[in-house]
Amino acid sequence: MKGQKASPRFLGGAAVAAAYAAWGTLTIFWNLLADVNPVYILAQRLIWSMVFMGIYMAVTGKLKDIAPAFKDKRTFLLCLACGALVTVNWGVYIYAVNSSHVLDASLGYFIEPVIVALIGMTAFKEKPSKYEKITFILAAAGLIYMVAASRTFPTLALLIAGSFAIYGAVKKKLTLTPHASLFAETLLMTPFAIAFVIYATVRMPGCTGSLSGAQFLLLSGAQSLLLPACGIVTSMPLLLFNIGVQKIPYYFSGILMYINPTLQFLMGLFYFREELDRNRLIAFMLIWIGVLFTVYDKVRMIKSDRRRGNNVCA
Repeated sequence: MKGQKASPRFLGGAAVAAAYAAWGTLTIFWNLLADVNPVYILAQRLIWSMVFMGIYMAVTGKLKDIAPAFKDKRTFLLCLACGALVTVNWGVYIYAVNSSHVLDASLGYFIEPVIVALIGMTAFKEKPSKYEKITFILAAAGLIYMVAASRTFPTLALLIAGSFAIYGAVKKKLTLTPHASLFAETLLMTPFAIAFVIYATVRMPGCTGSLSGAQFLLLSGAQSLLLPACGIVTSMPLLLFNIGVQKIPYYFSGILMYINPTLQFLMGLFYFREELDRNRLIAFMLIWIGVLFTVYDKVRMIKSDRRRGNNVCA
């Protein structure tokens, strides 16, 4: 109805969808840094994400939320583990995008929910639905077919999927807010990142590509602002996601999450013009069919909620 305010759940769904869309299209941003050493990009991403999240936490008066990360040994170790895992995930993803493996990155995020379900079954004794079991079987079939037919192992895809799935599992044990957790994780990784930046600047000439020398130091030119922008493009989608996911049923987020790998796949195929041979296409199709079963399962949950008067977008 005209003039009617959008519901919190609709706005939450829009925020989560926007976050996944941003993640799916950020391949273009990382590719702008293709001539920069990927480990150098990763180090800068960690540093500037920490800076951006620190400013956000300070402005919103939430800096005190990270106190448990440095007062409690268990929380500290969990944050350290999460920081290491997200560093691996970010690093492999940057390398994949800038070495013409966007389709592999897409594959990783398509199978990541399957690995999450597998971890849930083994580590948390969760019981998957029959549709999730079908998804798991088809995804496994797709990967096995790819390895057997192409004689190549999807290392990048499995590293991306595995690191993020384990990251999520470890994060489940944290009692920090998502914002405080991300700040603590990047803060703990920042000393290593700074050490690498210093080492690279002194001992690895040319590692910053076209961002090296006086141009980068003086921050003159649009391209020289890309590295500091890493913090914004990393943190903003996470803030959107954390705000939105609190307003919608989590299983609805489970449907929206496929926006990310779908956009990555389309980017890899049409924007970066990566080759999709017959064997990889068959593997992707098996995984997509499996994903449809999971999406169908989530839609059933939404309809069930609606029948109980708990409309997702109401």
